[in-house]
Amino acid sequence: MLETFGLFLLGLVFLALGGDSVVKGASGIGRHYGLSPFVTGLVLVAFATSIPELAVNARAAFVGAQSLALGNAVGSNLVNFGLTLGLAAIAAPLIVRWRVLAPLLVCFIVLSLAIVGMGLDGVLSRIDGMLLLLAFAAVVAFAVARSRRETADVQTVLEGFTETRGGLALNGARIVISAIVLFYGAKWVVQSAPLIGASMGMAPLLTGLVPVAIGTALPEIAAAVLAARRGQGELVAGHVIGSSLCNLTLVLGGMAAFRALAVPASFVKFEVPAAIAFAVALYPMLRGDLRVSRVEGGILVAAYVAWLVFVLATGTH
Repeated sequence: MLETFGLFLLGLVFLALGGDSVVKGASGIGRHYGLSPFVTGLVLVAFATSIPELAVNARAAFVGAQSLALGNAVGSNLVNFGLTLGLAAIAAPLIVRWRVLAPLLVCFIVLSLAIVGMGLDGVLSRIDGMLLLLAFAAVVAFAVARSRRETADVQTVLEGFTETRGGLALNGARIVISAIVLFYGAKWVVQSAPLIGASMGMAPLLTGLVPVAIGTALPEIAAAVLAARRGQGELVAGHVIGSSLCNLTLVLGGMAAFRALAVPASFVKFEVPAAIAFAVALYPMLRGDLRVSRVEGGILVAAYVAWLVFVLATGTH
């Protein structure tokens, strides 16, 4: 079992390294070919942090570990709202100037409700998956169009996110190497996580919801705390909301489009509604004074801990 834990931790490290490297490589290649630094930065800020989850879930779906993938997809969203955003706000109050984030949070709530409706029959079909992929494209287009009207300060922050060193060859090499690293990281996590979960009495869905979701989010939590201390609240909130939307549409949608997903009753009755509850609680914070205080961050963390205690205590997944 010690070897299995070691393989799991090594997989998490590889996922973190691969995800960071692919973002830098994509930034450099985008700049080389003259893509708008603002648009490139927006897409990377909002959606690139889902790369580790995407790699894990693609591997899990490929090998037939669909329950693990389902748990990781929604569990990552709960970690995003409860731990990543909450701990960052506790480290330093978040001032969020990126005004499109509140409408994007509404998109998350609406799409989550749609997934609940889709899953009531116990399956996310391939057509459901394709609809979610279309929704992802629409959300990206909406975010880009609305964000062009943001203040110069916000646009400067987003453009700055694309800064990277090296020419086309170096950034191309980064993409290739990061793809290899992500492949092995995802392979080792998917291979070891069910064994670790079973040793703790966890079913695959709960394993994805808790240890895998928290493990893949740890680097992002650390980065969010640092960004909060630098006064980059829009980057923290953008990562959280964008990543959650990506998990909901691109990750879940891609898995379902590849192969219809069997959905357990708890997924539509408990896990997804829990993520909706977090988003609903966050909305007044962003819609009001565009500030997430330390107290509000503490509430988000406490809510996540309460949810975690409940699911571990019930053990019904």
